[in-house]
Amino acid sequence: MEVLVRTSFLFTILPIFLALAQFPRRDDETITQASGAVGAVVSVSPHPDCSVFLITDANSSASSVATMVGQLRVPGGVAVFEAAAAAAVVADGQEATLMQMELSRVVGEIQRLRQLSVCVTVVVVSDDPTFLAAFVGWSLKGRLPVWSTRLLVVTRLPLQELSDLQGSLSKANAMLLVVENTPTSQRCCLYINLPNIPQEEQALRVASWTPHRGLSLTTHLPLFPDKFFKFITRPTLVVAVEALPYNVIRVIDEPTAPGGQRLTFTGSMANIVDFASRSMNFTYRYVRSSDKSFGSRQHNGSWTGMIGMVVRKEADFATGPFAMTFSRVEAVDFTYRVRSGEMKLMGATGRPEVAPWGFLLPLTSLVWVAILLSLLVVPPLLFLLPKCFHLKDLKKGDKSAHTFIFIRILLQQDVSEEAVFVWERLVLGVWMMMTLVLTRSYAGNLMSLLAVRHLPQPYQTLQDILDDPSVITIWQKNSAPEQYLRSVQSGTFREIADMEAEGRLKFHTSSQFFSSVNTLVRWGDHVIVNDDRTIKYLVTLDFSRTGRCDFYISRDGFLPYSASLITQKYSPLTYGLSMRIMTLLETGLISYWVTKSMPNTTYCRYPPKKITVNTTIAMRNVWGMFVLLGGGHACGLLLLCLEVLSSLSGLSQDLREGSS
Repeated sequence: MEVLVRTSFLFTILPIFLALAQFPRRDDETITQASGAVGAVVSVSPHPDCSVFLITDANSSASSVATMVGQLRVPGGVAVFEAAAAAAVVADGQEATLMQMELSRVVGEIQRLRQLSVCVTVVVVSDDPTFLAAFVGWSLKGRLPVWSTRLLVVTRLPLQELSDLQGSLSKANAMLLVVENTPTSQRCCLYINLPNIPQEEQALRVASWTPHRGLSLTTHLPLFPDKFFKFITRPTLVVAVEALPYNVIRVIDEPTAPGGQRLTFTGSMANIVDFASRSMNFTYRYVRSSDKSFGSRQHNGSWTGMIGMVVRKEADFATGPFAMTFSRVEAVDFTYRVRSGEMKLMGATGRPEVAPWGFLLPLTSLVWVAILLSLLVVPPLLFLLPKCFHLKDLKKGDKSAHTFIFIRILLQQDVSEEAVFVWERLVLGVWMMMTLVLTRSYAGNLMSLLAVRHLPQPYQTLQDILDDPSVITIWQKNSAPEQYLRSVQSGTFREIADMEAEGRLKFHTSSQFFSSVNTLVRWGDHVIVNDDRTIKYLVTLDFSRTGRCDFYISRDGFLPYSASLITQKYSPLTYGLSMRIMTLLETGLISYWVTKSMPNTTYCRYPPKKITVNTTIAMRNVWGMFVLLGGGHACGLLLLCLEVLSSLSGLSQDLREGSS
C-alpha cells in the first residue's frame, strides 16, 4: 500500500512513488483518461477542507496516478492507496482470502485517516469487476461510506458488466464514473444508483464530462444527491409490524394484494410510518412475522420475529418499537429513539376489605407503648411516694395507688375509692383528662376506619412475586426481557427465570395480552410484566370497556429501556428515518398520537388504595376484636384454674398441719 500526500496533516509513506512519477504516463489507462472528470467531480465539494483518498489496483502506473493527483486541486490533501497484492491474487486465480485481507487493511487505514479530515471523497479506480465488488462490499461492511463520505467508482467497464456492483452502490453515497472512449471522442458519464427499485432501472445518468465542455449536469439532481433523505423515485418499502395494545393489525381481503389479503396497521407507530413515507417519498407494504413476535436471538445465531425479517432482508425496516440491547445492535441498526421507559407489573386490584385488626389502627404503636408504660410506672410511684415521705394515712394511700384504679379509669368505669391527699387527686384528675382525650380520639378514628375499605395491591416488586409461591408471571414472548432472563446468571432475575421450571413463568405474544388480562390476570393469581406504555394501555382498554379500575400498575419500575425503529444493518434509511422521528418528537406529534390513541388514560393512572362505604359491619370486618375477647377470656380461665389449684394445695396443707 502506498500513500502520496499533498498537505501537512497526512504523512508520506513511500518516497519512491515520487521518483516513479517521472516516467512517461500511459494515455490508455483508465486513471489517465478519467483524471479530468475526477478532478471536476471532486472540486464540487460540500466543504472547503475536503480530502481525497485514491485507491487503485496494480494496473495503474505510478506516473498516471501522479498525473491524476496533480489535477486534484483539493485543499484537504490527497492520499493514494494501492492494493497490489489483492490484484495479483485475483490475476493468478488463487484464493480470494488474501484479497479480502488486503482490502480489509486498506479500508482500516482509510478509516483512520478519515478521522483527520472534515469530509472525504473516496475514489477507487479499476477495470476489474471482482476487485470493485470486493472493495465496495468491504466498504459497506466497515461502514466506510457513511453519508458524510462520498464514494466515486471509476471504470471503463460497461454498465452491463457492473450489475453485481450497482446493488451495493445504491445503498451508499456513491457515484459511478464510466469512461466511454470512441475513435473520435472521449466522454465520461456519471451515474447514481437508485435504491429499492428493479436492478435494470437503478442506474440514472446525472452528468457527463468531455475535455471540451467540461462537466455538465443532465438532470436537475446535483452530484452525490442524498438518495435516502428523500427518494428520487417512489419505491415501495416492506415494513414489518406487530400488534400491540396501541397498534392494531387487521387483515382485509384485496384481490390485487399478494395472497389475496392485505394487512392494515393503525396506531401511533402507523402514523410515524405514514409521515415518513410522505416526507421521504416512498410507498410501503406491511408484513408480519410467522411467529407474531418482536424477535430474539436463538442458540444457532438466527433471529425470530420482526428482527429476523429485517436481518434476512425480508423487510426494509420494522416499527416495533424495539428496546435497544447489545445483541440487537450487532444484528440491526436503530433509528433515533421513539420513547424511553421501564418495565412494570400489572396485577388485579383485590376486593375492598376491612382490616380485621383495624381496631388497633386508631392509635399508633408508639401511643400503645406509652399507655402500657404509664400503667407500669404511675401506679407504683403513687404507691411508693407516701412511704418515702412517711405519710400517716398509708391505708388510704395504698387504696388510691392501686393499679386497677387507673385501668378502670382508662376503660371508663366508675371509681369508688376516695383520695385523701391533694396530690393524689391531682394525679387522678390528670389521668382522667388524658384518658378522656385518648378514648374520644380512639372512638372517632375507629368509626372512620370501620367505614374504610382497603384495595389490596400486593405485588409492587419482583421480590413480592418471589415471596408468593401462588402467583404466576406473564412476560412477552421473543422479546428483549425474555432474552435477558435466558442469559442472566445470578440475582433476582435469575430467580425469576428459575420459576419457569415450577410453571410460574409464562411467555405470551403481544397480541395475546388482551385475552390474558380477562382470563388470567383478573382472577388475581397472574401478573403481567411488560413495558409501562403497554401496561397503561391495557388498563385503559379495560376501563373503557367496563368503567372500572380493576387493575393497578406497580409504583416502581425496573430494566429501563430506550425504544426505536430498526433497519437493516448499515442501511442508509436509518439517517432519514431518524431525522423524521426527531422532527415528530420536537413538535410533540408522537406524544399527541399516543395520547389520542389511549382514551381515558388518566382515570386509572392513580387508582385509590382506600374507599369509603356506607354499610353495616359484618363479622368478617370485626372478627379480630372477638379473637381478642376470646383470648382474654381464655387467659382469665387459665388464671382462675391456677388460683383454684393454689387454694386447694394450701387447704390440703392446712389440713395436714391440723391433723398433726
